[in-house]
Amino acid sequence: MSNHLEGQTSPYLIQHKDNPVNWYPWCKDAFIKARSEDKPIFLSIGYSTCHWCHVMAHESFESEDIAGILNEYFVAIKVDKEERPDIDSVYMTVCQAFTGSGGWPMSIFMTADQRPFFAGTYFPNDSRYGMIGFRDLLLAIHNKWLNDRKSLLQASTHILSSIDSAHVHSVQIDQSLPGQAFELFKRSFDKKYGGFGSAPKFPSPHNLLFLMKYAHRYDDKDALDMVETTLKQMYRGGIFDHIGYGFCRYSTDRYYLVPHFEKMLYDNALLIITYCKAYEMTGKQLYLEIAEKTVAYILSEMSSPQGGFYSAQDADSDGIEGKYYLFTVEEIKGLLGNSIGQAFCDYYGITESGNFDGKNIPNLINTSELTNEFDQYLPKLRAYRKNRTNLHTDDKILTFWNCLMIAALCRLYRVSRKTDYLKSAKLAMSFIDEILLDGDALFVSCRNGKRSSEGFLDDYAGYSLALLSLYEVTLDPAYLSRTISIVNKTIDTFFDHSAGGFYLSGKDNEKLFIRPKESYDGAIPSGNSLMTYIIVRLNLMDLFDEHDILQKQLRFMSGEANDYPAGYGMFLTALMDHIYPPQLITISLKDGDNVQEIPALLSLHDSIIRITDEQGDYPLLDGQTTFYICRNHTCLPPMTKQEFFRTYDLEI
Repeated sequence: MSNHLEGQTSPYLIQHKDNPVNWYPWCKDAFIKARSEDKPIFLSIGYSTCHWCHVMAHESFESEDIAGILNEYFVAIKVDKEERPDIDSVYMTVCQAFTGSGGWPMSIFMTADQRPFFAGTYFPNDSRYGMIGFRDLLLAIHNKWLNDRKSLLQASTHILSSIDSAHVHSVQIDQSLPGQAFELFKRSFDKKYGGFGSAPKFPSPHNLLFLMKYAHRYDDKDALDMVETTLKQMYRGGIFDHIGYGFCRYSTDRYYLVPHFEKMLYDNALLIITYCKAYEMTGKQLYLEIAEKTVAYILSEMSSPQGGFYSAQDADSDGIEGKYYLFTVEEIKGLLGNSIGQAFCDYYGITESGNFDGKNIPNLINTSELTNEFDQYLPKLRAYRKNRTNLHTDDKILTFWNCLMIAALCRLYRVSRKTDYLKSAKLAMSFIDEILLDGDALFVSCRNGKRSSEGFLDDYAGYSLALLSLYEVTLDPAYLSRTISIVNKTIDTFFDHSAGGFYLSGKDNEKLFIRPKESYDGAIPSGNSLMTYIIVRLNLMDLFDEHDILQKQLRFMSGEANDYPAGYGMFLTALMDHIYPPQLITISLKDGDNVQEIPALLSLHDSIIRITDEQGDYPLLDGQTTFYICRNHTCLPPMTKQEFFRTYDLEI
C-alpha cells in the first residue's frame, strides 16, 4: 500500500512511503483524524542516515503485524528532525524528561492536541532483555487509552510543568564562565587519546575553538595541548575516512578508531574551521592538509551541481553498518599487488584478523611517521569501494548546514589563499539566495527544487554567520550590510525582549505547545550561541546599536551556562570576545583606492577589520588611505598603508 508520504521533500519520509504503516506527515489532516476517531498519536522522529532508525523501520514499520496495530488503534506521524527542528526540539525535551536521555529514532505518544504522555527512543519488535517490545507497548497504551485514560495522561501534566520552568535567568554577565569551563575540560581530558570523557566521543569542534581562544588569551599551553592532541588523534583514527576523506559523526571508543560511520555536513564544516584555526595558531602544515582533504571530500561527494551541499551520507550499506568503509588484506593486495598492497596495509593498520567484525577500518593510530606516498593509490580504492556497494546520500540541502559550510570555505580560503574555496563559498551563497530565500525570509531546506517549511532561528543565525564570514575575507561592504539587515530581522522575529534569548521558532513558524529556546551547544552550536557571537562581533565594529539587546542576550546565556559551562563552548567564545575584544582595524579609504591588500590582511589573525569611506571620525592621514588600530581598549596613532604594512611585516 502507499501511505501519505508520497511527494514529500524529505528523503527520510520518502524512505517510509511504502511502509504498511499508514503514515502521515506532520499536518492538520492527521490531527483532525486523531480527534474525530478519538485515537492517540504515535509520532516517530528520525533522519535518513540514522542507523537505529533503519533498524526500527525494518523490524517494526515494515511489519504487517505492527502496521495493523498502529493503523487500527493510532494515527501515525513521521517527522524528519532536520526539516522540522522545532518539533524535534520540543519532543526531545519531553523524551529527556520522561527517560533521562534522548536520541533517534524518537518515539512519542501524544493526544490530538499534541500533548505527550509517553516517550522513548528505539523499541525492538518483541520484548527482550528487559526491554518492552514495540508490539506489547502499543497494545498496553491502547488498553490504557480505553480503560484508564486519566492516569495515562497524568504524566503529561507533570512533565510539561517541569519543562516550562527549565530556563535559569541571570541578572549579570558572568565573566568567570570561561575559566570554569576550562577547568571542566581539563578534568575530563583524555591525555593519551585526546577528546573528553569516555566513549562515545563526539568531535564537538566548537569546544576546541573555545579552547584555542582561551589558549590565545591566556597564553595557556595546556589548553592548546588538549586541542592538538585531540585533532591529531581524530585524524589518525578511523573516525577520519583515510580513503575518501571526511569525518564520521563520532567514535564509539576512546581511541577514535571505530566510528559511527555516517558522515554529516555540519561536522565536517565545523572541523574544517577548527583545523584551519589550529593551523593559524601553530603554523603546522598537517592541520591545513587535513582541512583541505575534508573540503575535497565535501566538494566531490556532497555537492550539488548548482553549488549547494547535501546533508549526510549513511552509516549502512546493503543493510550493514560500515560495510562501505571496510577492507580486507586480500582486497588491498588484489587492487595494489602484493608488495605495494602489504606496505599499504602496514601503514593503515589493515591486518588479517581485522579491527571491526573481522575486517578493517583503515587508520593511522599505530603509524609512527605520516607520509603522503600512498595518496597516489587512493583514487583506485575509492573507485573500487563505490562499485563494491551502494552508499545512500541524503541529498536535501539544509540552509543552516550549508551556511556552516560557507563559513568553513571562507576560513580555508583565509589560511590557504586558494581562490577556488572562495568561489565555492560564493556559489553556495548564490544557491541559498536564489532557492532558499524569499525577500528576507529563509526556508529550512530544499530538494529537487522544492522548498520545505519556513526557517527557524538556526537558519537565520547560520545565514548571518555565512554573510559575516564572506565579508571578513572579501571586505565587500554589501555582505556586511546584508548581515546587519538579517540580524535585525532575526531580532524582530525571534528575540524575547522581556527575558532575553532567542526562541527557536519565530513569528511566522507554526505554534507548538512549547516555544523552546535552545542554548546548549551540542553536536552543533545553538542558534542562541551563534547569534551572541555575531552580535558581539558587530558591536565591536560599532555596527550594533541595540546595546540593551546585547546585554540581555549575554545575561540570558550566562544563566543558561551557569550549571555546566563546558556545554556552551560557542557562547564562551563570544563572551571572551566581549570581555577581551580582538584588535579592531578600521581602514579609511582614499577616494579611488580599493582593498587589493586583502590577502595580506587575512594573515592578521584574531583581528576585526572594517572599511569606511566616510572620513568624519576617521580622517585620512596626508591624504592617503589610513589605518586606525585599537587593541586592549587603547587606540594607536593612525598609520598610512605603508606604515601599517611595515609595522605588521606584511607585503604590500
